[in-house]
This record gives sequence, C-alpha cells and structure tokens, in this order.
Amino acid sequence: MSSRTPRPPRPIATPCVQVCVVDGANGLCLGCYRTLAEIAGWSALTDDRRAEIMADLDRRRLRGPPATPGPDQ
Repeated sequence: MSSRTPRPPRPIATPCVQVCVVDGANGLCLGCYRTLAEIAGWSALTDDRRAEIMADLDRRRLRGPPATPGPDQ
C-alpha cells in the first residue's frame, strides 16, 4: 500500500460565466460561446480538446452576437 494521501481530482477549467442563453441561429451560448455539444460533453473532453475550444472562443466572441430579427421577420 502507498503511504500517499489521495489527491482530490483537479477542477476542470471552463469558460462558463453562468449566462446560459443559446442562440438558435448559430447554436452558440451567448455567455461562453461554446456549442451545446461542447457544453454537454465538456467534462468528458480531453484537456487538449478543451484547450483547443478555449483558444477558439475569442474568435467566436469577436464575430459578435447574432443579429436579432426584427418584428417583420
């Protein structure tokens, strides 16, 4: 038996800002800019895949929020 004390699991980094509103036109959360599939599978993704997504969030954010349809649309 090992005399080491077990470490608690390290927390998974997440871009979530608890503003969970998904835009239907582009499928991105307007709070964190992840897709529903990315959000749902976040804890199962590898560290490398999460890092790739995190690196892409600024590009998604820079595209700006989707246009809100007017009353005649």
